[in-house]
Amino acid sequence: MDNFQTVLRFFMNQKATIGYSFMALLTIGGERVFSMVSFQCPCNHDQNFAYGLTFLLGPAAVLLVLGLFFSTRLWRLYTGCCLDCMKLCPRGNCFGCLRVFLSIFTGACVAPIMWLSVALLNGTFYECAVSGLDDNLVVDLFCKNKTLKCREELARVPCDRSNLSSDERMELLLMLRAQSQIVGWCIIIITAIGALLGTCFTNCRSKVSYLQLTFWKRYVDKEKEHFDTFAVEYATKLAERNLQSFFENKDPDPFPFPNHKAWEEISAYYTFSRGEEYYSTLQRYVEKANRDFTPEKRPVLSFEHGIEMH
Repeated sequence: MDNFQTVLRFFMNQKATIGYSFMALLTIGGERVFSMVSFQCPCNHDQNFAYGLTFLLGPAAVLLVLGLFFSTRLWRLYTGCCLDCMKLCPRGNCFGCLRVFLSIFTGACVAPIMWLSVALLNGTFYECAVSGLDDNLVVDLFCKNKTLKCREELARVPCDRSNLSSDERMELLLMLRAQSQIVGWCIIIITAIGALLGTCFTNCRSKVSYLQLTFWKRYVDKEKEHFDTFAVEYATKLAERNLQSFFENKDPDPFPFPNHKAWEEISAYYTFSRGEEYYSTLQRYVEKANRDFTPEKRPVLSFEHGIEMH
């Protein structure tokens, strides 16, 4: 039993690494599916570049949008900001707000960078895109000291329809693939160095020690985990109370419920301050002396947030 708990604790501590590894496997699998099933290079000067670039950058753009869409940190900042701009920059800390947005954006860029790296290392999309360029610099690079036929047939090199000899076609294909892999490795190296420098800069400017920062991260994870559990339990109790009141045709029993102001305070994005050593907005709210305990008698949502049961 102790061994099982040790293994479970290890996986819980490494869940970020496991998540990124799983994302990498999905990215590799998705790229292989695109390359083998749906990608068919048209092999002509007019369409190669647009077609190859669409398959190279299109999925990366979709993954970036999905990464932002599923970011709870982004929605925590953005929700209600049109009515109250100060929600974006609590306490007027614009620099901290920009830093949070940069952190959210870089987190959403993980999946797109993985896609670009895998796609470029494979080389299929890059070969199709670059072979369709009519730029003299590109053509001279690949067809230097070669016949005019090379310039005419470059766009057909990714396919088997080229009129070049098999040796010439293989040479051009290897050059295209080598360039693609070089660009892919450059993206991986730049990303790794950027991540290292960003982590070093963040830790260097940290207002707390390494162990306290580790505790802070553990606390935030546990608070979110227990908040989800409490939210499910209280939503279940409130639904049961309302349904019981409806079907039994009687007044509902009193039900404690946080007021709108309390929800606003705990939903704000928290930035650490030495003057108040809390670990979240929830802890800051429950520990302050002048809390407003006035319950919300009838929580009202706007029409846009209405939810209809089917």
